Amino acid sequence: MKENKYDDPKFFDQYSQMNRSVYGLEAAGEWHTLRTMLPELAGKTILDLGCGFGWHCRYAIEQGAKIVKGIDISRKMLERAAAINQLEGIEYIQKPIEEVTWPDNSFDIVLSSLAFHYLASFDAICNSVYDWLRPGGCLVFSVEHPVFTASPKQDWIYSEKGEIQHWPVDQYFMEGRREVVFLGEKIAKYHRTLSTYLNALLKQGFIIKEVNEPTPEEKLLDTVAGMKDELRRPMMLLIRAEK
Repeated sequence: MKENKYDDPKFFDQYSQMNRSVYGLEAAGEWHTLRTMLPELAGKTILDLGCGFGWHCRYAIEQGAKIVKGIDISRKMLERAAAINQLEGIEYIQKPIEEVTWPDNSFDIVLSSLAFHYLASFDAICNSVYDWLRPGGCLVFSVEHPVFTASPKQDWIYSEKGEIQHWPVDQYFMEGRREVVFLGEKIAKYHRTLSTYLNALLKQGFIIKEVNEPTPEEKLLDTVAGMKDELRRPMMLLIRAEK
């Protein structure tokens, strides 16, 4: 049974209060960069792996996408997505990413936002996505940056007064499962090095077109708590690859 922390009522309530959950893509620090990495969406068939509240699905339809399939393991996530981002052309499907199957050449674009670091095998999802994409198709995804996921604690080092001193990078080359605390709950994530992400894509046959380590949009620095600290170390890794 795949871990599904997001259907835990307490955890889901905490997640629902995050800025990106309440205000959508404009409150996501990486969105201004991720948006520029997307290919033309009009008329395309799109798969969103780990779609959460459906913000990216909604954006795709608003940009003229023909069909969008949103996949998420969480029933609560998809219920919220259907309530706030249910537009004609979007279909939400409850299923773990690892268990998704599609015929070859089914999609023009595969998206994934902050989901692949929950998967035990990145090679497996690379293989599947490559098959699902049509020739010339595009994979655009974000994950937590390897600098962020390396240390099992995944938190700042603080002074005796509780002030942030620096971010620790430890056990970077020891890839694998990390038991971390997120929103007050223990949750499993998987750490991989930057070279592991890139080489897995290349090995599968993808052409890597763009790699970004985004900083928050300037307008969020003074309006969202903690955003200025995101300038001190990379939190996210964004990659665009084509078949």
